Amino acid sequence: MGARLAGLAPGELDAEQREVYRAITGGPRAAGPQAFALTDPDGQLRGPFNAMLLSPPVGHALQALGAAVRYGSALTDRARELAILAVAAHWNSAFEREAHEAVGRAVGLTGRELTALRTGTAPDLSDPGERAVLRAASALLSRGTLDDEEYAATVSAVGERALFDLTTLVGYYATLALHLRVFAGEGP
Repeated sequence: MGARLAGLAPGELDAEQREVYRAITGGPRAAGPQAFALTDPDGQLRGPFNAMLLSPPVGHALQALGAAVRYGSALTDRARELAILAVAAHWNSAFEREAHEAVGRAVGLTGRELTALRTGTAPDLSDPGERAVLRAASALLSRGTLDDEEYAATVSAVGERALFDLTTLVGYYATLALHLRVFAGEGP
């Protein structure tokens, strides 16, 4: 299946869409070194961001949530990328995998860790917080919840705020994976 939604050129956007476009391309995703391109050579948004322009109120809120999950989270950079890549593997999302493997390398994930995540296996992690985050993300993806023992272990390792951030991250990246399947033609 190919992409169903044509890329929207910056010059074709209405005022509300331009606001969402500016928030994505001028916000924290665009600051500092980029691990992946947000736009194609013509300035059209790539991946799930293009679909956010379809409904500017929802798209703006969604991109703001994504920025908060990535740049305001209590999760460490490595733990965050481990969880994102677990979601990408679960949903078989090529765009998210490609984008976040690049980010993962930039924050210190090794080739061995990336390979394990890509195949849906747990990498050998020495950090107990990272292990707890990945275990919790895997449980959320497979069962949609944590049992009491998993909850307690995750809170003990990273705290309740980080667990809240993690559950939000898993839901946000699952939403992006669905948008990529429906609008960008990613297959299951």
